[in-house]
Amino acid sequence: MVNLGVLVSGSGSNLQSIIDSIEAGTLEASVKVVITDNPEAYALERAKKHRIPSVVLHKKDYRTREEFDSAVVRELREHRVELVVLAGFMRIISPVMLEAFPMRIMNIHPSLLPAFPGLDVQRKALEHGVKFSGCTVHFVDGGLDSGPIIIQAVVPVLDADTPETLSKRILAEEHRIYPHAIRLFSEGRLNILGRRVFVEKGPEASGTMENPKITVPRS
Repeated sequence: MVNLGVLVSGSGSNLQSIIDSIEAGTLEASVKVVITDNPEAYALERAKKHRIPSVVLHKKDYRTREEFDSAVVRELREHRVELVVLAGFMRIISPVMLEAFPMRIMNIHPSLLPAFPGLDVQRKALEHGVKFSGCTVHFVDGGLDSGPIIIQAVVPVLDADTPETLSKRILAEEHRIYPHAIRLFSEGRLNILGRRVFVEKGPEASGTMENPKITVPRS
């Protein structure tokens, strides 16, 4: 069992996927607090529905990013949080939080990192002409979407895709892999060596994928 603090700025669909996994009994964790910088975030309604404490921290009340993060850390510690989960939290994390929770902050990003960090990644992927995209759960370090990678899921990029259709398919994979990454942490199965995250007692991936699919011509 691991105590979670979830940081959100928007709808909180990944928060919901975590809550659903906990309530289904497939994730041994407890969301102790939901923290947002956006008082209009729909994630607050999700927290209320599931009787999870929530905290709104207004950016205007803090002079610097470090002061804001210090307030976040105080809330996380008050709620006995062990793992910080970023679920659409639209703020860059400062060293204040990184030092308080070293390699205990997870983030999910809608691309196959290290490709396309930052924002507007589906548009960038389409413009670049990649054949596969996907999502990545990683530990947070001091860089932009640059921390050690825990798990990735791949989706093919279709010829008719738009940023919206690609984003929708990737989001479905986010909802699937984020609870799994938290489960691996909760079970103590993640080992970080340099930039690599190794999973104890986990199945190895096998086979290959290609897009477009390779077919053998009939003779």
